[in-house]
Amino acid sequence: MRVLLVEDEPGIAQFISQGLNEAGYATDVATDGEEGLNYALVAEYDIIILDIMLPKIDGLQLLRKLRTQGLKTPVLLLTARDAIEDRVQGLDAGADDYLSKPFALSELLARLRALLRRPPMQQDTVLRVGDLEMDVATREVRRAGKSINLSPREFTLLEYFMRHPRQVLTRSQITEHTWNFDFYENSNVIDVYIGYLRRKIDHGFDKPLLHTVRGVGYCLSAHTAND
Repeated sequence: MRVLLVEDEPGIAQFISQGLNEAGYATDVATDGEEGLNYALVAEYDIIILDIMLPKIDGLQLLRKLRTQGLKTPVLLLTARDAIEDRVQGLDAGADDYLSKPFALSELLARLRALLRRPPMQQDTVLRVGDLEMDVATREVRRAGKSINLSPREFTLLEYFMRHPRQVLTRSQITEHTWNFDFYENSNVIDVYIGYLRRKIDHGFDKPLLHTVRGVGYCLSAHTAND
């Protein structure tokens, strides 16, 4: 999953982005409202974490601009302003959730998972493709009842495939949703991680789930071309 963090305090931004990256999220960081607006409009994010007190354009103004332009990406407001009227104002501006500083990283991650389970993403916490199951809440993956251990990046990549079953995903789509702007698309990192996933979810099973569509990309499907 790809996250945009708009936070002007360097220490807090570093703390959050490091925690998100360790949890497997691809994270871009904007340090003011104007930069955040530009990021949000040029890339496709699964969720936006937005501070209210920002230079150039404050968080509420930025949120209203995004909603006015039809952007439906879930937004979590992150701010030191915890008065009821501030929370109401933020939610009325189009926010999906609100977390006050100081906060525990574990709570932030739990709130992100809750937002990602909402429509149009996925209401159920369990994703299934054939006999492969992923619980996005507990971060457990099983195939035919056998537990599969994945790294955070492998989990993120597989989750993206499982949210788009039977769809051919191009390298560009995979890059945009599982890596940030610092990623070099022409590297072989995607191929390497596809290889990791294949060994973990397909090795030892009769029917492969992760398929290469030559010249296009990759597809996760329990069906073959002959099915």
